[in-house]
Amino acid sequence: MSYRLFAVTAPGLEPLVMTELANLGLSAQKPTSFSLSGEPVEETGGVEFEASRTDLYRANLWLRTANRIIYRLGEFRAVSFPELRKKAARLPWETVLSPGQPVAIRVTCRKSRLYHSDGVAERVAGAIQDALKQPVPLKKFDESSLPLPQLIIVRFSHDECVISVDTSGALLHRRGYRLETAKAPLRESLAAGMLLASGWDRQSPLVDPFCGSGTIPIEAAMMARKIAPGKNRQFAFMDWPGFNKKNWEKVLQQATSHEIRHSPVIQASDRDAGAIRIAKENADRAGVLNSIQFECLAISAVQPAGLSGWIVTNPPYGVRISPGRDMRDLYARFGDVLREKYPAWHTAILSSSDVLYGQLRLPAQDKIQLINGGIPVSLYLGRVE
Repeated sequence: MSYRLFAVTAPGLEPLVMTELANLGLSAQKPTSFSLSGEPVEETGGVEFEASRTDLYRANLWLRTANRIIYRLGEFRAVSFPELRKKAARLPWETVLSPGQPVAIRVTCRKSRLYHSDGVAERVAGAIQDALKQPVPLKKFDESSLPLPQLIIVRFSHDECVISVDTSGALLHRRGYRLETAKAPLRESLAAGMLLASGWDRQSPLVDPFCGSGTIPIEAAMMARKIAPGKNRQFAFMDWPGFNKKNWEKVLQQATSHEIRHSPVIQASDRDAGAIRIAKENADRAGVLNSIQFECLAISAVQPAGLSGWIVTNPPYGVRISPGRDMRDLYARFGDVLREKYPAWHTAILSSSDVLYGQLRLPAQDKIQLINGGIPVSLYLGRVE
């Protein structure tokens, strides 16, 4: 059986998800919708691909930059509630829902005659009951409350309805190692995206002088050691009636067999001793503590581990940490340190404004616009000159 899948990701990371899927032997494309004039418009926030059941397992296990993977259960046109319920009931719900399994239904409606999201959710719930011939418990989808219900995603656009089923459960950035965070934590998927976009070769030294709770160096160590990001967590597809446990165990065993012990020099520092303590605990849970050199240091005290390498970091913006504080002097000092100690090193620096990045006085060869914790940011890629 082939599954039509959609890997949801943060806008700006779609090319990286496509690269990750290609490395798994899967081809993907950005989805396309149509404007009012009939012109095709490339959508953001994810990529489409097809996969076997085994590859569905592999994609959830291995994708570092995706937030979740959803399965397109079916699509049809509907302009009335009776039509919606009738057509939704024809979908193969028995393949994704076990008897009595709670569900959560998330609805978005855009430019459609059926625009009342609660009404749409009610009819889809009724359709599921019609198909399974038994009551279906409805729950709110709250990742802090386990066990999670099966998430059903209904999207109406121009009277076309697409019904999808989440295959991931908790968001994929929840690797299971980050039980504690320092101030303004960086999502694991965004940290992985920064590393992939930087072009880091996974062999040269890597430095993060503003490491916080350690997300960037931990993700780097997991990449270098070929550790699957999803190896220590559960997925929604494990509750499906057709879940093949032996097949999953084989996929997991194959992933584990490719892990390596060696990693390049990865230096992580922060002037906050509490952040370093948390970072070490997180790295220990991830199984990579011995791969990272953690130190409580100011940026001026960090010493490079080689003549060349990568600086990948997320300095404070003065938005979530010390709101209103002017960070320009910090960035200027950081730029001086880079020119003095890290000539010719590659850089990937996340910042909230061109003004702040400009204080580094480092030319940016590329700039990727992203979102970090609801804040518009840019990843500036360059080299110290």
